[in-house]
Amino acid sequence: MWKKILFGIGAVVVIALFGVYGAFYQPDIPRAVLEAKYAGAPSQFAVLSDGARGHYRDRGPRDAPVLVLLHGSNSSLFDWEPWSKILSDKFRVVTVDLPGHGLTGAVPSGDYSEQGMTVFVKAFADKLGLGRFAVGGNSMGGGVAARFAEEYPDRVTHLIVVDGAGMQTSFGDRLPLAFRLARTPVLNQLLLHITPRSLVVEGLNDAIVRKADLTDTMIDAYWDFARMAGTREATISRFRLKPDNFVRDHIEAVKAPTLILWGREDRLIPVAAAYAWAKAIPGAKLIVYPDTGHLPMEEDAVESAGDVRAFMGAVPR
Repeated sequence: MWKKILFGIGAVVVIALFGVYGAFYQPDIPRAVLEAKYAGAPSQFAVLSDGARGHYRDRGPRDAPVLVLLHGSNSSLFDWEPWSKILSDKFRVVTVDLPGHGLTGAVPSGDYSEQGMTVFVKAFADKLGLGRFAVGGNSMGGGVAARFAEEYPDRVTHLIVVDGAGMQTSFGDRLPLAFRLARTPVLNQLLLHITPRSLVVEGLNDAIVRKADLTDTMIDAYWDFARMAGTREATISRFRLKPDNFVRDHIEAVKAPTLILWGREDRLIPVAAAYAWAKAIPGAKLIVYPDTGHLPMEEDAVESAGDVRAFMGAVPR
């Protein structure tokens, strides 16, 4: 009797799960579809020696000081559009989608570690013929930028860390649900097929304090790129990686003048990490923005870009 009851319950659960899967299943979006939608001018692509096809934008005078900007986790180069448009009058601003992100997407090496992304940035810079340049990054990209400055100090004129990963001892109290699911065995497999727009909305709501900056266009871009063919598998692979303390353990290798920008209300990487960065890098300049969250370059675009302009002008290399 009990076996029949349990079997019946199990059958109902399985049917319900298939129903949920069928209702919320979202297929991959072909790369060509997203390129047609998002890769208009000034977007370009650079094919690297390992077969990776990096999506990038390159604005400003070719003989001007170069600023390479790296986005955060589950984001894209479009985070930097406000800065790029403001700063490209006097600087050559280069933004690039890191492996497993944006229109670069999955890469042949399958390496989505911080080290792998640093290698990618080096290969990308070499491909474009960039010698010495300023490098900046937000969140995950801040950690990659700092690691690049540690591993290739002779290539870096300035380092700009914007709410960057690498020096935090803990994350804040608003770690997005998508991040938590991606780190949870079994459940993370659902993300390969079910990636609701609500996950993007929840994550951006937690990241951005100034909600007026949270637009449907921004949400749709995040959601589209998350579902590009190969990206969901790359994301799961990245979140399976063990924590990497290389940046913190080698912080003394940073020799470039450093600017640290932070949103005081950052709930993902608390502002305490900003002070840890400033303490660890001698001479670093720290600016904290009130009423601002994890993305100052979008929430405080004009002010933060102005601070970058002043910093790079005041500390020429």
